Amino acid sequence: MDTADTSPLPAEFVNRLQTIVPADHFATAQASFAVAKPVSARINTLKGDVEGALGEVRGLGLEPARVAWLDEAFCIPGAKKRQLTDSAAVTEGRVYVQGLSSMLAAPALAPHGCAEVLDLAAAPGGKTLHLAALMQGSGRLAAVEPVRARYFTLKDNLARCGAEFVHAYNSDGRDVGRKTPGRFDRVLLDAPCSSEARFDCRDPASWQYWGPRKIAECARKQKALLRSAVDATRVGGRVLYCTCSLAPEENELVVAHTLRRLQGTVELLPLKLPVPNVQPGLAEWQGKTLPGELALCRRILPTEQMDALFLALLEKRGSMQCNGPD
Repeated sequence: MDTADTSPLPAEFVNRLQTIVPADHFATAQASFAVAKPVSARINTLKGDVEGALGEVRGLGLEPARVAWLDEAFCIPGAKKRQLTDSAAVTEGRVYVQGLSSMLAAPALAPHGCAEVLDLAAAPGGKTLHLAALMQGSGRLAAVEPVRARYFTLKDNLARCGAEFVHAYNSDGRDVGRKTPGRFDRVLLDAPCSSEARFDCRDPASWQYWGPRKIAECARKQKALLRSAVDATRVGGRVLYCTCSLAPEENELVVAHTLRRLQGTVELLPLKLPVPNVQPGLAEWQGKTLPGELALCRRILPTEQMDALFLALLEKRGSMQCNGPD
């Protein structure tokens, strides 16, 4: 465990972390921000098979450690990252470097057999590519990214990984629900967030812009994006909302706002995730009791191997009935 040349996390973040994660996981969570995690990657089955790709990785002199809960995933020591990322396996798109937590999202949405699937905030494209691999060319997959430079990164990654069939759009996800109401069977919203999961004690710049104002700004955008995601989903369809923030304001409170605002239109579904470091949605935050159904949400707790991730799976049950102001 390499913790050399680290800086302390912001005191306010540590205090909040202590009230979010279970007491018996706090030390592990705090320590996770100071260690160099293994490099994880997913074999891109759009371009080949698992065993062939693993053989190619071993041919680099690396020994990929398999991930028990996802056949296409493996890890290597962080010190050997360049050896992998500079290889043809990665540059030609047969292997895609991606965090382990991120690999939980696409299977949780379960796009298999769906006619219309949407990734509403897609760049750089890791989750889009995972959706594409699960769909294996069936149905139609659309990906939206509002930032022009990130949109071109998305397009490059899709092309490199053999997913040119994905329909990519340089658009604001907040407008999609209005433009294409009730179209999609599945919508993934990996919402822009304060990126708390990516704080790194070896890089104080990773929290340079973090604070209450940043969290509030993200939450406003997240509420609008989640509303758009629900609008774009057909009755009976599902939306997976996720962020790489630990902040309840960006997670439970965004979901609670949507449930309240669209009462009777959407409901939370149980999420079964194949990892042990999982916490149900919070029952209260800063002295306020939260709706009981938020316990169906899931927070991946950070460890030395995995970053934090929040996930909530919603199903659209009826036509829109708005209650109160946004």
